Amino acid sequence: MPRKPNTELRRRQIIEGLLKTMAVHGYAGATIQAVAAASGLAPGLLHYHFHDKREMLVALVDQLVAYAQHRYEVRANSATTPRERLRAYIDARLAYGEDANPDAVAAWVMIGAEAVRDAEVREIYRRAAERELALLQRLLKACLVHEGKRVRRLNHVAAGLLAYVEGCFMLAANARDLVPRGFAAEMAAEWVDRYIAQEAASARVAARPTPSRRRSAP
Repeated sequence: MPRKPNTELRRRQIIEGLLKTMAVHGYAGATIQAVAAASGLAPGLLHYHFHDKREMLVALVDQLVAYAQHRYEVRANSATTPRERLRAYIDARLAYGEDANPDAVAAWVMIGAEAVRDAEVREIYRRAAERELALLQRLLKACLVHEGKRVRRLNHVAAGLLAYVEGCFMLAANARDLVPRGFAAEMAAEWVDRYIAQEAASARVAARPTPSRRRSAP
């Protein structure tokens, strides 16, 4: 009796081939033939496992999001405070490590570039960015609440931090030699620390009455 094809393994091979091809040639250069060659598979197998290249791209975005989430969770597991969990996020996105994948960064930059030109790719990119912003807002809010600070401008700060991350990806993919090694995570952490420090105490903390001293009898 013939063995069933290992669909999940083949799909992973194809997505890995798409990632490697896009990291070098971009989305337009990731032809079926090029992806098949990078995957070590026949072009016909790509059509068997995916309807078209855009379906492959959706799967690649899902894989990159899962990769980024895993990097965060590994670092957040040892965090004991909201500030440490936020730093875990920053390190997961911007710091080096044994689990770093330069091809993943380059492929993500290419996806962002393609999103400017292609409305369907833009929607895929937008959904991923929306999830990232929601995570950032939760992490920032938890830090502010934990430290008794006002919770405000979360949308602005989260968007600014995400824009910084995306910009660092662009530099890493295209001009790594122009920036100091390891600067990205430290600068992001410093800016977040300053943002939290400059926020005033929350209204609840500020309104807390000062204990009165009992006057002694004359």
